Amino acid sequence: MSAKQRHIQKILIANRGEIALRAIRTIQEMGKEAIAIYSTADKDVHYLDVADAKICVGGEKSSESYLNIPAIMSAAELLKVDAIFPGYGFLSENQNFVEICSHHSIEFIGPTADVMVLMSDKSKAKDVMKEAGVPVILGSDGALKDYKEAQKIAEEIGYPVILKAAAGGGGRGMRVVEKPEMLKNLYLAAESEAVSAFGDGTIYMEKFIRNPKHIEVQILADMHGNVVHIGERDCSAQRRQQKLIEESPAVVLKPEVRKRLLETAVKAAQYIKYVGAGTFEFLLDA
Repeated sequence: MSAKQRHIQKILIANRGEIALRAIRTIQEMGKEAIAIYSTADKDVHYLDVADAKICVGGEKSSESYLNIPAIMSAAELLKVDAIFPGYGFLSENQNFVEICSHHSIEFIGPTADVMVLMSDKSKAKDVMKEAGVPVILGSDGALKDYKEAQKIAEEIGYPVILKAAAGGGGRGMRVVEKPEMLKNLYLAAESEAVSAFGDGTIYMEKFIRNPKHIEVQILADMHGNVVHIGERDCSAQRRQQKLIEESPAVVLKPEVRKRLLETAVKAAQYIKYVGAGTFEFLLDA
């Protein structure tokens, strides 16, 4: 651990709501100072009174405040913070933000920019996981050029297949294709939705697994290559690809499968040199 890391005392929380409140409590329990940012819409929220300092970074819209990198960095410089904790969502996976923090000699509490480059694009992330020896679902090698390439690969791996937005999440830019005649229209629909939702129309393909169990493994990793898992959870109860309930432990897993699953998640995190809290997602077929 560097001298700078040992002397982190002021931490700015680049988030809001319950995430910010939990961070404030944890930071203060560690004997450090918690700095809260807020938008004009959140000026009266109760957790601001608990923080050691607070500062407004912009207007009601997230783009004007919690996603406003210049305003957040100005606040960090003004209050002379040593580190920024992004929580999840907002800027937590923004490579540019991490690099800007580094440029200003402010510690970013989370993964490095290099790791974000590896994992931010799902089609590229899949290739990285293959290199790490992690089992992945049969499908395209990276992004698809167009629907004609999609048709060719679908014939090779067999229907049904699923098209996914490389930059996506939350089920956006995702389409299940049951038959060859449906592929072109569904590919164009997925591409259009991906552009609208993420500003990136890149699509990749996987073999569609019917009625899978969605299992996630939570890991924690430090800056010295140490990685531990804190168990798995079954996230299969969903509506429109959004999780409703998480059950831990995942009772559907056999002991030997659970052991292999947890070891795989730790191995993957070590391979990409992940730092912080992270989640690896798996599908369990019949």
